[in-house]
Amino acid sequence: MIHVEFDDREIRRALQGLLAVTGSLDEVLTEIGEELAESTKQRFGTQTGPDGQSWEPNSPVTIERKGRNQPLTDHGTLGEQIEPRLLGNDTLAVGSSTEYAAMQHFGGAKAEFPHLWGDIPARPFLGISDDDEDAVLNIIAAHLRDATS
Repeated sequence: MIHVEFDDREIRRALQGLLAVTGSLDEVLTEIGEELAESTKQRFGTQTGPDGQSWEPNSPVTIERKGRNQPLTDHGTLGEQIEPRLLGNDTLAVGSSTEYAAMQHFGGAKAEFPHLWGDIPARPFLGISDDDEDAVLNIIAAHLRDATS
């Protein structure tokens, strides 16, 4: 499983405020997880990372083997298996349990992984974009409004 952490003071402050009012983050983290999982899945369609950078195209060898040049979208398995998971009372994980997810996210060299047919460039799909951060803050704000009204 890939482990990517996003440490943002503004989101933490907002979550701490919500926790002080509601006593639980389960509901808001569940909604945030669904939002981030959907956003991550959409990256497979746009073929861009959370930073907005386009993924590298497939190599000529991969195009020859697969007959297409759409990275990480061959069968859709990786993109379909992005799921949120609550870990304890205050931790949210969004990722994929597919065994090759880390290789696709971080990349790998054939020299280090002889079973590959060539080098695999990093194609980051996990992470929080600027739009994701805005969406998370909006979700927290809505929960805070609901809790105090």
